[in-house]
Amino acid sequence: MCSNKRGEEKASHIVSAWSKEDGFCLGQKAVKEKSNEITAIPELLEKIQIKGQIITIDAMGTQTAIAGKIRQKRADYVLALKKNQYIMYEDVKEYFSNEEFQKEMREKGAYKKTCEKAHGQIEIREYYQTEDIRWLSQKKNWKGLRSIVMEKKRIEKAGKITYEYRYFISSLKTDINEVSRAVRGHWSIESMHWHLDVTFREDANTTIDKMAAQNLNIIRKWSLSILKPAELSRHKLSMRKKRFVVSLRPIKYLEELLEA
Repeated sequence: MCSNKRGEEKASHIVSAWSKEDGFCLGQKAVKEKSNEITAIPELLEKIQIKGQIITIDAMGTQTAIAGKIRQKRADYVLALKKNQYIMYEDVKEYFSNEEFQKEMREKGAYKKTCEKAHGQIEIREYYQTEDIRWLSQKKNWKGLRSIVMEKKRIEKAGKITYEYRYFISSLKTDINEVSRAVRGHWSIESMHWHLDVTFREDANTTIDKMAAQNLNIIRKWSLSILKPAELSRHKLSMRKKRFVVSLRPIKYLEELLEA
């Protein structure tokens, strides 16, 4: 929350547990610095019921203690790998660069390909998953680690083709449909962050009091959860336009939204 500071004081960071399936925040914890998220995530996981669910976290949360907490709570994880786990990242990257291994995964059905058009570009995603990780030297450090995953994204825009690669570790057994849904579904919390910053202009809000700022953050998330599925017109409206429509007749629309 960029404007929630005064002088040398640090702005608050909010760690959120977001339900992709239901579109609302299950819990949150405020921390003073982004690096504190690593210790805040296990504390937040302890407070919510995650049994039987799949937890996805970006690379900062890819920590052995966090993986252990998820498994302790009898849930599964799909954790992004980046260079903060440098050795494992390089090992997994090198493994998936082998064409023979990719061919073997395709033949075993541990492969999925999707194609979609968005924002004026064509995005082709390929997912690979394997339980062949006995060679992974760090395997013993990660509780419940069962498979590794690669997402290869090909982007076609204005005649130009680019590729992006992402790697993950997971406690899931080979099920390419489930793991690809988890990987792709992580965009939901990124979308939530984007709406807070852009649609609700949270970073521009200069509320200094930490508790007041956190309460406003909760209210924005409530509003987002209510507005996103709402149908206020025959036409598809952006979140910004939905907020404007509701502001024209707040009593009428708020009653309808809360009843829905």
